[in-house]
Amino acid sequence: MSKIDGAIYEIHHMDTLARRDQWGNHFHPLVKLMVTVVYIVLVVSFSGYDVIGLSGMAVYPLAMFILAELSWKDSLRRLRIVLPLVCAVGLVNPFLDTAPVVIGTVTIRAGVLSMITLMEKGALCVFASYLLIATTPMEDLCYALRLLHVPKILVTQFMLTYRYISVLLEEGNRMTQAYLLRAPGQKGIHIKVWGPLLGQLLLRSMDRAEAVYESMLLRGYNGNFRASERKLGCRWQDAAYLLFWCGLFILLRKVPVLLVIGNFAGGIFG
Repeated sequence: MSKIDGAIYEIHHMDTLARRDQWGNHFHPLVKLMVTVVYIVLVVSFSGYDVIGLSGMAVYPLAMFILAELSWKDSLRRLRIVLPLVCAVGLVNPFLDTAPVVIGTVTIRAGVLSMITLMEKGALCVFASYLLIATTPMEDLCYALRLLHVPKILVTQFMLTYRYISVLLEEGNRMTQAYLLRAPGQKGIHIKVWGPLLGQLLLRSMDRAEAVYESMLLRGYNGNFRASERKLGCRWQDAAYLLFWCGLFILLRKVPVLLVIGNFAGGIFG
């Protein structure tokens, strides 16, 4: 499988994941969006040196991966490019913040703590966003954005950009296969034809995109999501889901639960 085929497969597979008949997929998209936003805001609000407190927030992605029956192995493979980039943000902190910090009997640089905290924040935010996408179809997510009164043109741009990525990849895959069939034995595409191929790719993807948009207009699309509005409704389970997770996030933000549990266990077994 070529890299383009692999990218197309991953996009379609994510759509399939989001439409599964699983517990985590049945909640209202607005509720899942609000939970994700609250989670990311509270994760980012932690102090730059609060490693233990921030570690308690990992309960949300851990629980949701289990309840939604998502594979950790597949998820890490899909995020193999994003996670290292996010974690690399704090690599210079140990060289910038050299103040000594004593942890038990060990003395380390404060920059090491801030580096670990930044990596944790980035990884937790990425996993939370991935959980939202893996359990919510794009149409339902756009419907939730419209409920929050996000401008119609921005929601349409967001949805069409997501949809046209696969269109662009499919056209690029067809052109690549056609070129390789006409140049057997050649490795890759010769640099002399990069310009013409890119121009053809742009024109062909624009034609396909125009056809897709006209089809949407013929089906009555005007920037709203009436089909989703008829299909989706807020239930008591959605309210309970929102209150439970938001309440737990606030508790984890205010109380270092892991430290409390550690002190309690130390008092019992010590």
